[in-house]
Amino acid sequence: MGASKTVWLASQSPRRAQLLREIFPNIVCQGIEGVDEKPPLGEVEFQVLEICKKKALAADLESQIGDYDVVIVCDTMLCDPDDSMLSLGKPIDEIEAAVMLHRLSGRRHQVWSATGIKKLSKWKFYCESSIVEITPLSDEVLVELILSKSWYGKAGGYDLAGPMGQWAKLIDGSESTVLGIASQALIDLQQ
Repeated sequence: MGASKTVWLASQSPRRAQLLREIFPNIVCQGIEGVDEKPPLGEVEFQVLEICKKKALAADLESQIGDYDVVIVCDTMLCDPDDSMLSLGKPIDEIEAAVMLHRLSGRRHQVWSATGIKKLSKWKFYCESSIVEITPLSDEVLVELILSKSWYGKAGGYDLAGPMGQWAKLIDGSESTVLGIASQALIDLQQ
């Protein structure tokens, strides 16, 4: 059923693309430029959902949107382990990635993903969280993770399905939520 639909994933995330290619083999994956991803004030659940909605508005402005049966936008953020109002997004460089990973080392944190799906000219949004625990990371492991560049483009500076998978464990929730797509959105897309 999914293969016959034309689908645009408005994201450049390889993990999201991988998850969705299982449903839509011919999915087009192209991010949207110029979306203000600065988190608004509020809890992380609110922040990630608002950014996802901004991406939906930007997708509506793209001229190519009329060519697709389904449009998908997503955003993912982590809650700081000590402050539910402080989000951890994508690190901008190696130093910020190292600081984030050091902060998460040996601790549990919440990962929020918001996903918007547009079908028949109407948007529907999903927002879910999962809990991940990272074992204490040695300095050597932190250096390896930074040098691997697996942090690049990843909320919190890690990829659960990448090198961090050796040290991170899903405690509660869905792996797809940690990888960038709310699990209920995946269920919706399979129908």
